[in-house]
Order: sequence, then C-alpha cells, then structure tokens
Amino acid sequence: MVSVIASNVRKGNIIEKDGDLFVVLTAENFHPGKGTPTTQIEMRRIRDGVKVNDRYKTTDSLEKAFVDMRTNTYLYKDGDSYVFMDPENFEQTHVSSEILGDREPYLQENMEVTLSLHNGVPIAIELPSRVVLEIAETEPVVKGQTASSSFKPAILSNGVRTAVPPHINVGTRVVVNTEDGSYVERAKD
Repeated sequence: MVSVIASNVRKGNIIEKDGDLFVVLTAENFHPGKGTPTTQIEMRRIRDGVKVNDRYKTTDSLEKAFVDMRTNTYLYKDGDSYVFMDPENFEQTHVSSEILGDREPYLQENMEVTLSLHNGVPIAIELPSRVVLEIAETEPVVKGQTASSSFKPAILSNGVRTAVPPHINVGTRVVVNTEDGSYVERAKD
C-alpha cells in the first residue's frame, strides 16, 4: 500500500477504502475562491461494480493499492470467462466477463491487452484504444449525399452498432474507438 494525497489520484488508479478495492473513473480538483480546495472522485467498487462518488480535501490521504500491470495475449473464451496468456512465462489467466464489461465485443484473438492484477487476481483490463473491424451491414450510398458531417447507421462485424460517413460500404474495414464504439477512420490496409 502506498499513501497518496487526494489531488494526485488519477483515472485508472486502484484505491483501497474500507477493505474494498475501487477503480477511479474520474478525479476532478476544485479550487474555489474561498474555502478549502477539494477533489471529487467517482469510483467503481471492483467486487460488485457499484459506483461511488466521494469528495475529499485535496490534502486528505488515500491508500493506493499495489497493482501489477502485465501485457497479456487473448487466447479464447471458456464458458463465462476469457483466457489470456502472459507472453513471457506462458502462464494462463482466466478473466470473468464482468471485468470486461461492455468492451467484450472488441476483444479479438491474439489481441494484446494490459491486465491489472491485485494479489494475483485480475481486477481490471485495458484494451487497445482502437481496433480494425469490417462493416457487416449499412445503407447504400445516396447519390448527391456529400455532406461530410452526415453519418449513416452501420453494424460492425462484431455486432456493435455505430455511425459511419456516407461513402463507407459493406465490407469496408474501418478503425473503431473501443471506449465508445465510434468510427475513427477508414482502415489503411
């Protein structure tokens, strides 16, 4: 355990509070003209996914949990869990679908991810920020629709719905943001 002051807590940090582990979702520092500066921290309890909002003085001390972050390669799905392998020692780790959450559709075979382990138990996973997927379904191009700000609905090869520019057709490979599923650009391959 390491003690940190509240103003130094950042998104992604793992905090231990009352015997539970929390992952920090957002941390904002407020410096009012009068009064004590505060830090507003939104966190999710790792054990059951409950979100908690807490406000601390910026000088309050919090316990930062020691988390081992390792690069792993995704192998396959085994029932309700996903199997990852450490490329250095070939150790396999099973990660439950609750830890992946809504990013599950973006997981691809042989994808390199960062696993966060606390006492050897996986508590969080970080996927690459962008993945390349194919357009499985979309509306045909409408002649004359050239406005660059207009988008049309599309379904990706992983089943996720997104919005793409009008010039994108079925079968086109696109780069997608794994955080929110938004279209980034046409794949360059």
